[in-house]
Amino acid sequence: MSDAVKCADGPSAAALPIQADSVPYAVGCFLASIVLFAAMDTLIKFLAASFPVPQLMFVRSAVALLLIGGYALTRGGGVASMRTQRPLAHVWRAFAGLISMGCFFYAFKHLPLADVYVLNFAGPLFITALSAPLLGEKVGWRRWGAVVIGFGGVVVMAQPSSGAPTFPVLVGLCAALFYALSLLTVRGLSKTETATSIVVYLLLTTTVVSGALSIPVWLAPTATEFALMAAVGALGAVAQVLITQAFRRAPPAVVAPFEYTGMVWASLFGYLVFGDLPTPPVIAGAMVIIGSGLYILHRETAAAKRSSAV
Repeated sequence: MSDAVKCADGPSAAALPIQADSVPYAVGCFLASIVLFAAMDTLIKFLAASFPVPQLMFVRSAVALLLIGGYALTRGGGVASMRTQRPLAHVWRAFAGLISMGCFFYAFKHLPLADVYVLNFAGPLFITALSAPLLGEKVGWRRWGAVVIGFGGVVVMAQPSSGAPTFPVLVGLCAALFYALSLLTVRGLSKTETATSIVVYLLLTTTVVSGALSIPVWLAPTATEFALMAAVGALGAVAQVLITQAFRRAPPAVVAPFEYTGMVWASLFGYLVFGDLPTPPVIAGAMVIIGSGLYILHRETAAAKRSSAV
């Protein structure tokens, strides 16, 4: 989850022919990735209590860059897979991803895991709302209605009139906004760029920038703490590979709804590790946001089928 674009590069991978056993395999990969991301986010929240956000971002990005970049160079197409025709678009995508990651890390530090996951589910709402002005896509009144209702769920969750920690909630929403902007950029990048270049350039940027920001605030970790930081990057890298496999083996509309299972794992890990349980407003808001997101997915899938039939 804190990987700002954890699902962004999946659809850009070259699609493989759908086989009889492809969908169960894809769903299994996707579900496994959600569990790994939830475990990663739990470690981030645990470590954020003792270490500054830039330091955690740096170690997480550097480890993931070493693993994914190393794989890309040795088995993923080599240097040729890194060539780009649109460097400025990569810069903007990396900028959006960097802000989103930083905001997610901050939100994990100050909010329960489940609360941050609910805010992340606003990402599809932002994508739908922004696809019209930024990409010129047609968004019907039904999807606009779902967006408005979904953001109503955010208001229910945030409880602005009951003294809830408003600033961390706003930061979490900001993370979802830039997550959406990053995904919209990937829609354009995927037409000319490889999935490898999209991921590696993001990780390279976040590693360099967060590394520079972490220098003045760096705190020396123990061997165990550093191992936990490295595990954050390793979990994110493995989960990223699993998500890419999922989107290669099945249409996004098939696997995307399973992202909401992350709420279950966030609630479970949040309770077991931190003693947090989702409050009734958070559960109510989550149901509204998830329902709106699933309806938007349904409408977009139906629209795509109509377009392909013409």
